[in-house]
Amino acid sequence: MATLTLPNHSLPSLPPSQTPRTPFSQSLSIVSKSSQSQFFGLKFSFSSNLPVPSSTPAKTSIVAKVNKGQVPPSFTLKDQDGKTVSLSKFKGKPVVVYFYPADETPGCTKQACAFRDSYEKFKKAGAEVVGISGDDASSHKAFAKKYKLPYTLLSDEGNKVRKEWGVPSDLFGTLPGRQTYVLDKNGAVQLVYNNQFQPEKHIDETLKFLQSL
Repeated sequence: MATLTLPNHSLPSLPPSQTPRTPFSQSLSIVSKSSQSQFFGLKFSFSSNLPVPSSTPAKTSIVAKVNKGQVPPSFTLKDQDGKTVSLSKFKGKPVVVYFYPADETPGCTKQACAFRDSYEKFKKAGAEVVGISGDDASSHKAFAKKYKLPYTLLSDEGNKVRKEWGVPSDLFGTLPGRQTYVLDKNGAVQLVYNNQFQPEKHIDETLKFLQSL
């Protein structure tokens, strides 16, 4: 019978009391913490010793269909009293048209009340204020009554006007955008302002612009 002789560099035998160490005994960096699993009879221990790289937020640019110097598409919508109102009604004086997500939401309520509190200043500047959202006329009526809003709220059900004007959405398209337009007496846009999370700044920026005319 032939005898097989192992070379000198073969692995030494270990005493029975020692457990073989393998590369798998090292900690693996996975999101879960202090967890264990069985795979083909081997035990793996997972820890979060290494940091998980955070994603860099993507920069997005807001490009509206209606820009400064343009005459926006006209519209005819129902106000909070169910009466039809056309954009042409306001020609001959500056008009502030602000699109907002919805009645009774915290940010929209702050914005609506801020316009209310400064309404006399807008009137002094010779301007009208018009708020537009996708809520129906009855929702607008309740909203205006509750907060004593002295200006016009228009119902853009289906967001048709919002789309025609190119009002951008926020939060990856899940939330209707908050955008304000100032039209001059000839109906041309002279200011476009967008800020979803600071609704009261729409009033400040708009008033500054109107008072500079």
